[in-house]
Amino acid sequence: MAENAAEKVKPYSEEGSKKEQVAQMFNNISGNYDMLNHLLSLNIDKLWRKKAVKLVSKYQPKTILDVATGTGDFAVELSALKPNEIKGIDISSGMLSVGQAKMKRKKLNQLIDLQLGDAENIQFEDDYFETVTVAFGVRNFENLSAGLRDIRRVLKPGYPLAVLEFSKPRMFPMKQLYNFYFKYILPTIGNTISKDGRAYTYLPESVKAFPEGKDFIAFLEEVGYKNISEYRLTFGIATIYLAEK
Repeated sequence: MAENAAEKVKPYSEEGSKKEQVAQMFNNISGNYDMLNHLLSLNIDKLWRKKAVKLVSKYQPKTILDVATGTGDFAVELSALKPNEIKGIDISSGMLSVGQAKMKRKKLNQLIDLQLGDAENIQFEDDYFETVTVAFGVRNFENLSAGLRDIRRVLKPGYPLAVLEFSKPRMFPMKQLYNFYFKYILPTIGNTISKDGRAYTYLPESVKAFPEGKDFIAFLEEVGYKNISEYRLTFGIATIYLAEK
């Protein structure tokens, strides 16, 4: 498959791999991330995560991995499934520190274990997890195919990967409103509140470059996923992709 354009999009112009730059960016914004995330999405992101959890609930997973877990919001939602364990991995130590404190406050730290980890080199054995999730993280993979392949490796056969990711509305007037918001409003608020305003310039650029819809499904098929479904949410602002090993 042709190289994913999103893999070329980096948050900073200086030297360093995309992975290194993404980790630096999220370390810089970790303190304000949760507040900004919910503010900028008008809390709709919470509904999207609940929808994803509902979709995987039929598998009744007992072991769950949340990749690019950030501060652990998706992991918290997944706890409603009453699994035996939830592991969360992320390349940003700053985001994980915020998430670990959150788990203690919510008394979920015995169930949810957040740790440093890379989607392209997951430190768990083959066929270990009964569900893997990624929320707003696949855009940040340095090598999308490699990340999806290693996620598949740690999944048990017949169990799902659920990816929640931004997408682009296609219909008037939501398409025009969305583009205006992403180009002008989001970066302005991000620059005002965040310690690293470049993060909120990178976000729309990475969404624009991401191979959504049938193009992302082609990546999933290429690395061996099957029974792939696509659920577009809120006029196409976000999409859930559900695929089985």
